[in-house]
Amino acid sequence: MASTVGARSGKPRYLQIADDIEEQIATGRLAPSTEIPSETALVERYGVSSGTVRKAIAQLRTVGLVETFQGKGSFVKSRPPVTRKSSDRFRRSHRRAGKAAYIAETEQAGVEPTVQVLSIGPVSVPAEIAERLSVDEGEKVLARRRLYFSDGTPTEEATSYLPWDVARDIPELFEENPGGGGIYARLEEHGHEFAEYTETVRARLSTKQEASALGLSPGSPVFHLTRNAVTTAGRVVEVCDTIMAADQFVLDYRIPAVD
Repeated sequence: MASTVGARSGKPRYLQIADDIEEQIATGRLAPSTEIPSETALVERYGVSSGTVRKAIAQLRTVGLVETFQGKGSFVKSRPPVTRKSSDRFRRSHRRAGKAAYIAETEQAGVEPTVQVLSIGPVSVPAEIAERLSVDEGEKVLARRRLYFSDGTPTEEATSYLPWDVARDIPELFEENPGGGGIYARLEEHGHEFAEYTETVRARLSTKQEASALGLSPGSPVFHLTRNAVTTAGRVVEVCDTIMAADQFVLDYRIPAVD
């Protein structure tokens, strides 16, 4: 008997089916690593064509909930994507608890976070970063480059750039472990109180280097996220340039309604 799930939602049928399967994953009826019912079974259940079922499964792959193996079928991913909530991840309460943003959000997602520091030291600032920091291109800045893991899987590579006149007075910024709450906690301890964080996000295909660093197939999609950390004095004291495996994250933004 065909399912009537979402029949009146106004959404295309394949999205209704994807929503239904997503709910089954979220509630645990389809557990991690469980095989999704076959195409034939889904056609019978929902009373739709094979093409509609395939589009529904493709939608679930796009949002990172399902992976398909040729000749074997589609399976619920063993680890769901981490949700990055812009309204939560930079709360001072996390820093006061000794947790940097990445640690806080991955723990909330129920995965074990680890960080590998790749390099720390002075560099000549690239043009795009220089503009954001309001310094001259090629000027010396401090760069902190890290690789982040969730349950042992690399998920993002990030480089923080800090103006040299700010960084040189904070010795913890030159350490692999800057202490509880991360570099934002150290900056605020030294008088750089944050007012806001602004982010620019682009979706694109990964470069060869990015795919290698994150263990992705060549040309896999990534998010390229660049964030300015702005103080109450209006100064950008850090720019974080981040490459994220697109299937490992859901970006959740809270946007106030304004006139």
